[in-house]
Amino acid sequence: MRPTAPFHDIACFVTGTDTGVGKTHACAALLHALRAAGCASVGMKPVASGSEWRNGHWHNDDVAALRAAGSVDVPPDLTCPFLLRTPCSPHLAAAAEGARITPEPIRAAFAALRAQAGAVVVEGVGGFQVPLATGPACWDTADLAVMLDLPVVLVVGIRLGCLNHAALTAAAVRARGLRLAGWIANRIDPDMALAGENIATLRESLGAPCLGELPWLQASAEAAGALNISPLLAATPEHQQVEAQGQAA
Repeated sequence: MRPTAPFHDIACFVTGTDTGVGKTHACAALLHALRAAGCASVGMKPVASGSEWRNGHWHNDDVAALRAAGSVDVPPDLTCPFLLRTPCSPHLAAAAEGARITPEPIRAAFAALRAQAGAVVVEGVGGFQVPLATGPACWDTADLAVMLDLPVVLVVGIRLGCLNHAALTAAAVRARGLRLAGWIANRIDPDMALAGENIATLRESLGAPCLGELPWLQASAEAAGALNISPLLAATPEHQQVEAQGQAA
């Protein structure tokens, strides 16, 4: 479904029910959908672990996919301030490299992206609450979402166990005072029994709009057509201000 009004100043934090549920694919589809709606859009993955040296620079597939899907060309260090080598939990990858993931570079990169694009889609790491640093200054991806103060889009990998994982993640998002702006069903198991019935159950139980269902193995640019991004407009400050004025009147 295409929006009926232009989109301005959109940003969201995309998390998943677990690692490997297709967050990057969903983010790329969202970016393509925003592009189709005429919005200058850019993706951001503040922390990425798992990269290889390729053509003279460190390459991460997720970061590359987000950069390809966006419509605004930005410096790579804004897309991913913390690009780590080892494919493991970010706090462990950082420790192995003698680094520490800290909030300020992420905050600054996000602010720079918002100044350059009408929409910023921020992808988390793994599930909702993945450690970024331990010790006295410990924090995790849930803290990252709170720091950026963004509405959350939840990617649900449609496979056995997704109902429980989705319910727990939605509860964790709301417990941190964040708004669950919507969720995306990503069909990652083509052989799952009663997949449609599971999605119907999620529609009834999550208490947030379903932005769409992404088919199995469909390219993100094509999958974008299955998304309804209109609920993201309702999460923008501009739209909320208009609603408040209408209620006051």
